Amino acid sequence: MTKIGLFGGSFDPIHNGHILTSLAVKEKRGLDKVIFVPCHISPHKLEGGHSSSEHRLNMVKSAIENIPYFDLSDYEIIKGEVSYSIETVKHFKKFYEEIELIIGYDNLLVFDNWKDPDELVKLVNLVVLKRKTDLIENRNRFFEVAQFVDAPLINISSTDIRERIHKSLSVNLMVPAKVLSYIKNYKLYQ
Repeated sequence: MTKIGLFGGSFDPIHNGHILTSLAVKEKRGLDKVIFVPCHISPHKLEGGHSSSEHRLNMVKSAIENIPYFDLSDYEIIKGEVSYSIETVKHFKKFYEEIELIIGYDNLLVFDNWKDPDELVKLVNLVVLKRKTDLIENRNRFFEVAQFVDAPLINISSTDIRERIHKSLSVNLMVPAKVLSYIKNYKLYQ
């Protein structure tokens, strides 16, 4: 039986922090693979202003194409609506029995505001990336079912990367080389 991790997000752009934390989860949770699922529109970022779905999908593809235990799904992008994890998980349940939904600690703090969170935790193991600097505060009932994985402390954010590129500052060690080439080629975030 294949045990997968689903890792969703805007990935605008995908960066080395995403790659390294996904590797840590794969190893610590004994996953066969991690599937990256770029969202079409995040319900938590409805204001828009991000790169096109095509660019974000292509950047993830280029970042993980030579990593055999990472995969990419365009399910949410093709669906073309606001991306809700419950709908994505139900889709993947048709193909995989054992699914771990990988989220950040910040998402756990607001998990009770997600669409159908009680149903979601019945369908997946909720795996939370926790850094040693995260404090257990504002606990909600989902802390009891979450599986915490200590993730490497990598202080990189997509927002910082976009701002640095806009200011013509280097991001060479923050994103995979192929992603940087893609960003430059399409003049993203300038």
